[in-house]
Amino acid sequence: MSDQLVHYSLLKSITDKLLAIILILIFLPIFLLIFISMSIDMLLFPKNRGSFFYKEKRITQGKEFEILKFRIIKKEFVEEAHAKNICIREFEENMTNLTFAGRFVLKKWYFDELAQLFNILKGDMSLVGPRPLVPYLVNEQIDQGIVFRKYIKAGWTSPGQVQYKGVEIKPGKNREDLDQEYVNNCRKWPVLKLWFYDFYVLYLTIIVMLRGKGFIR
Repeated sequence: MSDQLVHYSLLKSITDKLLAIILILIFLPIFLLIFISMSIDMLLFPKNRGSFFYKEKRITQGKEFEILKFRIIKKEFVEEAHAKNICIREFEENMTNLTFAGRFVLKKWYFDELAQLFNILKGDMSLVGPRPLVPYLVNEQIDQGIVFRKYIKAGWTSPGQVQYKGVEIKPGKNREDLDQEYVNNCRKWPVLKLWFYDFYVLYLTIIVMLRGKGFIR
């Protein structure tokens, strides 16, 4: 793959921001549920108290940005991850590290990821694109010859992520293969073909969310 940034069509860029606004409005009742459940959790369980959100450095088109998530793990583990400069996700594997709201409300249905709609509005992310990784994991991939994250915006969802979560797109393909393929398609496909494919990936993402299997990685 040539060392060239993926340049997005005006249609894709406008769709990202417009759909992000629409989704925020649609999910307003879910946002309210999240804030209520987290507030009750923090009221009843002092050890679960902390901020509603947390930020973590990730990579998009080769640059660092701060991804936004609803906090699903206890504050102490967020602080430990930042201190050790490791991915917070590593602490999510242990259920005892999660808050009550994180375990039983947010993570199961991927609600913690809804905060990233504001990253899309800001222009850090696209609705569809490879999921963003922390810098050291991107560097590890680059050392292995997997370089596409240097050239494309990070995505809220992706073909690789959808298949990884159990909704098959192409048998025999792993997450990185599918996301590499998506990067290539962004460069060569006509604008409308890519636009419709993005909607297909978003449709499959909804199916993933409705299955409620957020703990499966």
